Amino acid sequence: MADKAVIQQRKSDHLAICRERDVEFHSKNCWLEHVELIHQALPSFSPSEVELRVRFLGRDLAAPFLIGAMTGGTQEGGRINRTLARVASDLGIGLALGSQRPMLEEPRLKGTFDVRAAAPDILLLGNIGLSQAMTLPLKRIVELMKSIGADGICLHLNAAMEMSQVEGDEPRGRSEGAIRRLAAALGERLIVKETGCGMARETAERLMRLGVKTIDVAGAGGTSWVRVENLRRGGVPAGRDELEEWGIPTAASLIELQPLLGTERAPRLRVIASGGLRSGMDLAKSIALGAQLGSAALPVLRVLHHAGEKGLRNWLAGMLAELRCVMVLCGCRDLAALRRAPVVLSGPLQNWAEQRRVRSRSRG
Repeated sequence: MADKAVIQQRKSDHLAICRERDVEFHSKNCWLEHVELIHQALPSFSPSEVELRVRFLGRDLAAPFLIGAMTGGTQEGGRINRTLARVASDLGIGLALGSQRPMLEEPRLKGTFDVRAAAPDILLLGNIGLSQAMTLPLKRIVELMKSIGADGICLHLNAAMEMSQVEGDEPRGRSEGAIRRLAAALGERLIVKETGCGMARETAERLMRLGVKTIDVAGAGGTSWVRVENLRRGGVPAGRDELEEWGIPTAASLIELQPLLGTERAPRLRVIASGGLRSGMDLAKSIALGAQLGSAALPVLRVLHHAGEKGLRNWLAGMLAELRCVMVLCGCRDLAALRRAPVVLSGPLQNWAEQRRVRSRSRG
């Protein structure tokens, strides 16, 4: 096992760097600006009549949004998680926790992830890395999820980040067995999640063959975790600077997975959109590209740090209010209608769709 103090210090470093340093992609963004929703100039309903409710893993959400995974394993992280849980409960949205790896090395840190007392009814997701899942007994991973009352667990894929981390675990093959066992044991409660490098159709198809039913694309365009690790080490290793911009943009990742979704009545794959989402407009575009939920972490952390709990609640409420307005202007009364709404792609995203031969989806 890794040194306990090293892991806790890394979590503290991640929080500090993400709050205050330039950690987002520079030359690449999420490409949602290349998605246009079609304006319908004769509205037939008001924003208050828009239906945002969605059911996910047995929980009813008031809106299709999940506060993304960011922290845990330190006392500061625990305070942040409890605050985020209260905000999520107030707004009726979900919360994903940061990696529970610290709990494996130090069981007393469970309290930094245990937020059920603050938010008994929210959608709550645990988190573990693929490297740990490949070495842990299946029973231990299930216990990690159940011990904090989580509704599901995110299995995060972070090869680029690990290879950039001084104390990281290098990628290994033979991961399929671990994923297949988790999928068989957890079913829909397993979410496979990237960490800022996006998801290709080929990878998603491999995951589906292993039994995975939900994928968080976590595309390029938001936080670059390679950049975060380079900032931690104090500089970019020779010959590795371009890895900070590595990955498939979020909108392109959603396009990649469209042929795999199935239909609204018979879904084959559920998708969570994350990686650079910053507004209600971004959330609306992500859903129009097929996502069930949208998620963001970095802006949530920064708003909480600079504006406090009330400021974060107001920011998130404003984002959801914008989503309602966009849906009115698209003529979409509910989320199913938004997923069927026509979109126009432009620029590099259009080129991507053409070169990858993605056909127009059918979500009837």
